[in-house]
Amino acid sequence: MPQIDEETPLLADNGKQKITPLPWFQICIIIFLQLAEPLTGNVVSPFAPQLIRDLNVTHGNESHVGYYVGLLQSLFFLTEACTVLHWSRMSDHVGRKPVILIGLFGLALSMYCFGLSKSFWGLVLRRDYLCISRSLCGALNGNIGVIKSMIAEITDLTNISQAYAYMPLAWNTGGTLGPMIGGWLSRPAERFPEMFGRNEFLKEYPYFLPCAVPATFTVLAWIVTYSFLEETLPNPIPLAQYLGFSRKNAAVIKGDYACGPQYHDDLDSPISKALETDDQLKIKPRLPIYSLFTERVIIAAGNYASLALVDIAFRSIQPVFFSTPVSLGGLGLPPSTIGNILAGFGVFNGLLQAFFFPRANRRWGPRNVFMWGLATAIPAFATFPLLSYLARTTGYSLVLWIAVAVHVLISIPMCFSYGAIFIFIANASPDRSSIGATNGLSQMSVSIMRAVGPAAATSLFSLSIEKGCLEGHLVYYLLMALVGVALYISSWLPRRVWTV
Repeated sequence: MPQIDEETPLLADNGKQKITPLPWFQICIIIFLQLAEPLTGNVVSPFAPQLIRDLNVTHGNESHVGYYVGLLQSLFFLTEACTVLHWSRMSDHVGRKPVILIGLFGLALSMYCFGLSKSFWGLVLRRDYLCISRSLCGALNGNIGVIKSMIAEITDLTNISQAYAYMPLAWNTGGTLGPMIGGWLSRPAERFPEMFGRNEFLKEYPYFLPCAVPATFTVLAWIVTYSFLEETLPNPIPLAQYLGFSRKNAAVIKGDYACGPQYHDDLDSPISKALETDDQLKIKPRLPIYSLFTERVIIAAGNYASLALVDIAFRSIQPVFFSTPVSLGGLGLPPSTIGNILAGFGVFNGLLQAFFFPRANRRWGPRNVFMWGLATAIPAFATFPLLSYLARTTGYSLVLWIAVAVHVLISIPMCFSYGAIFIFIANASPDRSSIGATNGLSQMSVSIMRAVGPAAATSLFSLSIEKGCLEGHLVYYLLMALVGVALYISSWLPRRVWTV
């Protein structure tokens, strides 16, 4: 038996070592349920600037639209940052499946409420739900960290990169369909008068239809998850016990113990085999939160957070830039065109990640994939001023559309960095009983960055336009400097991935 330590590469001797088959049925269910999050998140992007205009929050001042779009995007992540660690640690007790079901319920409820929103600030006096719906969505959503824990529990060192290569399929499909739904179905009474022109409800709530489609899909995902998803944490504590409604095994709960994997109903299932080890056949005390702050976890979570900040800043500015009038430095595109562009990104991103990420990871290793993917954010930000210049000088010419396509393609390698850093996080946990807490801590740091990122980036965008700083391009130079800081942080990643 070869000696394995923390310097052992994750995919060492992969050509000689037999690759463990993935539990495909469970992987497919996870991909399906994960689709709900990017679908509900991206559906808002194409019409968010127009929604802010319709609500008359800026009183006609176009340079202020970016402020409120960023604030709207930040609300979800701000509330998620406050709760995601709790949900992840809770999943180490009650299991992954109950927490995922709660998250899906929150997504569906919040999207229905979002579609019924008619004002931005008048939440109490006018009983509207724009801000509170986004906050509710974040507060009830702990799925991101919990799903990563499930992937780590049903894979091993030989197939984890393959599993993470398929995870972006959900995000990219949602990134494709979400903007298409948001762009095409927003204001349906105006866009499709023959079909919806007499519908008074859709005239009063012009953004309900694009919000209701992903919300209804989330309800379907809840049913599929409840019916078919297999729990990856054997012998979880019943939710009623954890909440104190039942006194059975109360000592285990009060003693802050986590039920480590002990048995499974189907001992021959792939998940059971992946979890079955000699040191997991007993109930282990759950590690206190301070014990998670190891060098491994801090480095992995720090790099995840820096990547998320760069990425969310780019994704937040992009639709606002596309929507901003040409005279103010944008492209002046309608929501339907913005939706098509973002959908095209989702298609190409999904195809490239599915086919090339496992190969790139095996050939160059997760550290190099992470760093090179992050570095492509520099030319991605640099193309914004070029697009603005072409729009002013050539109009909507073929040259401009080619430049837009290049701009979209350049940003794709940045998404490869997520799969790479997930491998580091999966192996950063102090032990297997704290995988959920480790993912929760990492996701909490990312949620904080994603709460700050949209508001900060779009505010800088609006400030650059309003003050004319560097001809309105100050925001891009500052964000390129941010990428440089993130690349320095990435140099702390080890050349070989740790092992749990």
